Amino acid sequence: MNCKIYSTLQAAFLLGALTLSAQSDVTVRFSEPARHFTASAPLGNGRMGAMVFGNTNRERIVLNEISMWAGGVQDADSKEAGNYLPQIRTLLLEGKNIEAQKMLQQYFVCKGPGSSGGANVKFGCYQTLGDLFIQWKDTTSAVSNYQRQLRLDSAISAVSWEKNGVIFKEEVLVSAPGQVAVVRLTASKPGSLSFSTGLYRKERAALKLVNGNLEMSGTLNGGNNDPGVQYAAVLKVIPKGGTRTQSNDQITITGATECLLLVAARTNMNWPAVETPGPAPMPKTLADISKVTASSWQSLLQAHVKDYTSFFNRCRISFTDNSNEEVKSLATIDRLQRLHDGKKDASLASLYFNFGRYLLISSSRNGGMPANLQGLWAEEYQTPWNADYHLNINVQMNYWPAEVTNLSDCHQPLFTLARQMAKYGQRTARTYYNADGWVAHVINNPWGFTSPGEGADWGSTLTGGAWVATHLWKHYQYTNDKKFLKEIYPVLKGAAVFYKDILITEPSHQWLVTAPSNSPENAYILPNGQQGQTCMGPTMDMQIGRDLLKANQEAARILQTDKAWADTLQVVLNKLAPNQVSPGTGGVQEWLQDYKESDPHHRHVSPLYGLYPYDEITPWDTPELAAAAEKTLLRRGDGGTGWSRAWKIAFWARLGNGNHAYTMLRELLAPAAATSEISMRSGAGTYANLFCAHPPFQIDGNLGAVAGIAEMLLQSHGGDNVIRLLPALPDNEEFAAGQVKGLCAINGFVVDFSWKNKAVQELNLLSNTGAECRVLLPESAVVKDRNGAVIPHQYKDGVLRFATKKGMKYRIAV
Repeated sequence: MNCKIYSTLQAAFLLGALTLSAQSDVTVRFSEPARHFTASAPLGNGRMGAMVFGNTNRERIVLNEISMWAGGVQDADSKEAGNYLPQIRTLLLEGKNIEAQKMLQQYFVCKGPGSSGGANVKFGCYQTLGDLFIQWKDTTSAVSNYQRQLRLDSAISAVSWEKNGVIFKEEVLVSAPGQVAVVRLTASKPGSLSFSTGLYRKERAALKLVNGNLEMSGTLNGGNNDPGVQYAAVLKVIPKGGTRTQSNDQITITGATECLLLVAARTNMNWPAVETPGPAPMPKTLADISKVTASSWQSLLQAHVKDYTSFFNRCRISFTDNSNEEVKSLATIDRLQRLHDGKKDASLASLYFNFGRYLLISSSRNGGMPANLQGLWAEEYQTPWNADYHLNINVQMNYWPAEVTNLSDCHQPLFTLARQMAKYGQRTARTYYNADGWVAHVINNPWGFTSPGEGADWGSTLTGGAWVATHLWKHYQYTNDKKFLKEIYPVLKGAAVFYKDILITEPSHQWLVTAPSNSPENAYILPNGQQGQTCMGPTMDMQIGRDLLKANQEAARILQTDKAWADTLQVVLNKLAPNQVSPGTGGVQEWLQDYKESDPHHRHVSPLYGLYPYDEITPWDTPELAAAAEKTLLRRGDGGTGWSRAWKIAFWARLGNGNHAYTMLRELLAPAAATSEISMRSGAGTYANLFCAHPPFQIDGNLGAVAGIAEMLLQSHGGDNVIRLLPALPDNEEFAAGQVKGLCAINGFVVDFSWKNKAVQELNLLSNTGAECRVLLPESAVVKDRNGAVIPHQYKDGVLRFATKKGMKYRIAV
């Protein structure tokens, strides 16, 4: 809100220039062509993706389509599992965790190989669509004046170089209005474009030229060599000038001055009703091409920029430190190294913030599929961890920034996933737990997999679906949209019904706990030295349960329904195992019993779910638990995978420790070596294209860090939903002054503010819901409406309170 919005014509003019404006927080720069996927420039429209390598001899553009999934629908529920649940629980109640885990592994995992077979089994994996190659005719002449950049304020990749006195340009966008990827090639000297181009996929692909277009089609492995998803891609080449020849798998242009390459792609996945395939993809793909064939570059660009900036320009942050002017011309990887070496670069934080929002806009659009572990960008045919929807933090972290950074509509694909999980998870709940409602465990895919994973040591966490369900409530908290709440209430309630159904009473305190479960991917050591994971009542399960049940109570109240049922939830809430402080470490206890951790520095910081993203641990309401949370974080350390470091930004921000939050951001921004190797312990940081290194690349770290940065600047959580400005601003002088536009607060407030000397100067709020506004501000603050009239307000305990009207803007002078 109130952000400077470029007009479409201004944006077109800006992007038509060879040397783009050197804005240090909206430009990802490269000094050379990409040698690895993690140095290419990502583009996307929520469904199609492209990765531009920028090579001046043989250009490679990796293509993606978000429904390119191997595998298929299966019933992976083990029909005998439920028979063993009483025995497993009895063993846990008797303290025989290892025996319970052995039985769990034998009888209570999924049927079949689960996710371990990836693309070759029914679970499947996300895959690349293939590559678009541009083979330039002149590969021997020297290249000079090479420039490559990705503009985040317009979603354009631009590459330029000079050969033999001719300046060549390559501009690439992936259009949401046009549903095509567009490559524009130009030369400063007429008749200088000579190249061959074509599509490539190493497997399950047929290529042919039809009516001058290059068509690629195939059928993915549906698991166990059953036929799976059908896909289609079409390349259309439109030159200006020159001659055109073609062979079976490529098109050659000689002597052109300008050329457009249009790529469309579709599959027949019928998301989310995947049991019934959709129509054959080639006709729709050809229709996409046909719709834009007559369009000029200018009109395609205009529509693309207008669409994209309608999302991007909603929210911006900036820091007014001007001591780093020299970074504006540096490659981004050099800026990462410079920061790692201890130099200042405040705009690198806002660049990373902008990049994360860019990725969410580009990989998650209303009506589409959710961003997966890699968003929608993959070059592999067997992606790491299948690029699936991991439910023990990863897919949820993808959507942490959606509400607070004004991208609420980009949150919608996750809600569709929740509905699909609820559908298939009802069967899993009945089969394994003889429970009503629905459940999803740790791994999930577009095919409705809700069973436990194939490994009892990690795959038995049973609150993954419940965690996703809390996002439905979070969306309501930010929007107060009762129509939405009514629509999703059955999904929210179903998760709570299951959770309530499966609780058992543990013997030591008579608390209600989940069983069997585990604390995501972490292990404990028993007094006898044995190591295990299976347990009852891990702290995260209890925190998610409180989050979910309280959300259901409030939803039922708002909708004026299910009062008797909602009242029963309070009885359950009163009996749930509470947060405990470990006598051994002083931190928040991770398990029901104070076990010793197998890995004190484990990447999952699961017992602090109650600190973030939930809000039952706060410095102002639960100071003892907040102090214990700090000890947990200090014990865990500042290392970890990329997404783990991103989570720690939010943790430290919630504790009000801006210096440590920024330390974690710097750790996340450490330059990472290009790699595709999986590592849980080393190499985490940021690649040359700003992709987060798990390693390898996982998008959750990018998106989680955006939410963490937002938490440093604005918070509105807690039972009172007070808006707190600059709650975790670092002491570093480069952050002493700045500006926020378009961050969102609970109850539908859109907030703009500026600060100097680390103190808020002026605050503007838009009330989208008409809720009472509560802001933590000095007593001298004065509230005025858009006409300058003073608004009556109250001031108590440091909180300014005033009534608002829906759609009205307010200005608060401090």
